[in-house]
Amino acid sequence: MNLDTQSLQPIINFIWTVADDVLINKYLENQYQDVILPMTVLRRLDLALETTKDKVLKTHNKFKSKMDNLDGLLTSETHGSGLAFYNTSPYTMKKLLDDPKNIDSNFEDYLNGFSENVQDIISKFKFRNQLETLENGGITFSLIEKFCNPKVELRPEKISPMAMGYMFEDLIRRFNEKTNAAAGRHFTPREIIELMTHLVYLPVKDQIQNGTFLVYDPCAGSGAMLTQSKKYATNPDGEIKSKATFHLYGQENTGEMYATCKSDMLLKNEDPDKIKFGSTLSEYGFEPNLKFNFMLTNPPYGTSWKQDIENLNVGTGKKVEINDRRFNLPIKNFKGELEEKCLTSRSNDGQLMFMLHMLSKMKDPKDGGSRIASVHNGSALFTGDAGSGESGIRQYILENDLLECIIQLPNDMFYNTGIATYIWILSNVKEDKRKGKVQLINASSKDIFTKKMRKGLGDKKVELTSTHIEKIQKIYFDFEENEYSKIFDNEDFGFYQITTHQPERNENGTIVTDKKGNPKSDKDLKDSENVPMKENIDDYFAREVLPFAENAWYDKKKMKVGYDIAFNKYFYEYESLRSLEDISNEIVALEAETDGLLKEIVE
Repeated sequence: MNLDTQSLQPIINFIWTVADDVLINKYLENQYQDVILPMTVLRRLDLALETTKDKVLKTHNKFKSKMDNLDGLLTSETHGSGLAFYNTSPYTMKKLLDDPKNIDSNFEDYLNGFSENVQDIISKFKFRNQLETLENGGITFSLIEKFCNPKVELRPEKISPMAMGYMFEDLIRRFNEKTNAAAGRHFTPREIIELMTHLVYLPVKDQIQNGTFLVYDPCAGSGAMLTQSKKYATNPDGEIKSKATFHLYGQENTGEMYATCKSDMLLKNEDPDKIKFGSTLSEYGFEPNLKFNFMLTNPPYGTSWKQDIENLNVGTGKKVEINDRRFNLPIKNFKGELEEKCLTSRSNDGQLMFMLHMLSKMKDPKDGGSRIASVHNGSALFTGDAGSGESGIRQYILENDLLECIIQLPNDMFYNTGIATYIWILSNVKEDKRKGKVQLINASSKDIFTKKMRKGLGDKKVELTSTHIEKIQKIYFDFEENEYSKIFDNEDFGFYQITTHQPERNENGTIVTDKKGNPKSDKDLKDSENVPMKENIDDYFAREVLPFAENAWYDKKKMKVGYDIAFNKYFYEYESLRSLEDISNEIVALEAETDGLLKEIVE
């Protein structure tokens, strides 16, 4: 990796100690982040403005009585900060320390001096709510003094935006560990982002050398997916070397993450207005018809979206009806006829809803189409029976030939979860050899693809090196079957769920019939079978059911279509059982050990 994360640990550790040195006894442990995170961001912005401070003040004082809107002047290279933000207060954080007696009122004046885009950041952090506590506790001076310490080196020219993003994420990870925040909600390790960006951009490398492209993350977090993907595509020393213009769009519904992301965009001279606040599923912040060339995300999994359902629901009672074209889509019934259905996942896990949202934002293939990389846990592959919303979403994706590849990542890759995770690569501009096909790649073998970290970060204990990433890329581009790669037809993942019936019998063992002489179904013997889509249902029934229930039948008018991707089934590795001799010897050894303990107790 290009970023030496270990070298940043002293700075992160120092910031972390501020809580114990300054906030202790004034804040509860789970409230530390309400102060530490905004102060880290504000100090970063403060340092970025330091060299142009006098120029900004001079321009402001000269024109404030002559013009209503000074934004253009105060952000210009000639008269202002040369950045997308500014501060018109006479104070900097260091200057605040020159007047300890008035530091609380001066600090408020300093905050009020920031431009509107930074005011939005301060507001989303809810930082002004902390000022009274800081003043009453008499700790405002100590807090600012700590953040002005040379050990907290946050200067933009010293700490790259990528390094700063890592620091934000590591701090938030630590806070989340203390407050048991939802796993997988914010952080995607840099090597996973690297792998995702490679697989999104490299297949269309020649098509993105010039022009304008829109990149989008519906669960933006700190914005790392967006900024790193752009950096990869445009790096003059990189693999693509694109000279195109990339516009970054994102939405985030967690205040602190939105604020962190927006501040990072300001420092990178990206358009902060392209980062929206609110829930993507029910409060989408952009024009409905806006489409994106590339989308990369790590949506929250195992997280409720009940509030979104309530906001979108137009049904009555328990019936969910969402009048939103993103989620009302045509899929085939068992007769092969297209039927529009409202596709919604269960309320306690909305990850596949973000997938549908992104699919609705794909550009038309005639306009170049779109490519998507999205990280999910295992439930996105198989949760939901035939006819369920989850199965229907997978059905829509596969019937429309949008899925290129799924890559299983090693366990223990993420900072706050050790569960199995998967990268989905989707496209509506598949190359010919991939049309109608899906590639599954098993990158979870620790002997092949992972490196144990010398020191873990939270739950993250392994990492992918550049060599590992290149190896996974090669498997993807080779598009061949081997022990790590399997290739399937789209319909290999589909099945028809049939309900099997057996006759009802009376106490004499005689089959009970209805008025037409047809046997009545015994409810206790009713069962279901999942028939692979490629198989003839009658042939399957004759082979798999009738030999064990000769009088069974199924209702040909009541079948459901299902889709799942049982990843582990395709890469199952048999492990032989231990021999009886080994087990017997172990039992004997345990008995002997137990006898010795018993004698000691008795004696």
